[in-house]
Amino acid sequence: MSELTLTAYNVKTKEKNVPILDAVIKKTAKGAFMVQGHDGKGNKLTTLVNEAKAMAAIKAGIASQGW
Repeated sequence: MSELTLTAYNVKTKEKNVPILDAVIKKTAKGAFMVQGHDGKGNKLTTLVNEAKAMAAIKAGIASQGW
């Protein structure tokens, strides 16, 4: 399996595939998985991921579980 990274689009700087630091995975009210964190420059990042990627990130220690 390839290296797992969590990335998002930075709305403020309009950059794509920005790595998410201090990632926390949360569940939405409808059951989707959302990753929240920051880019290291003070900008907040949020993106949606599927359940498989969310669980793999938690298991690999890249993100913490927030529910």
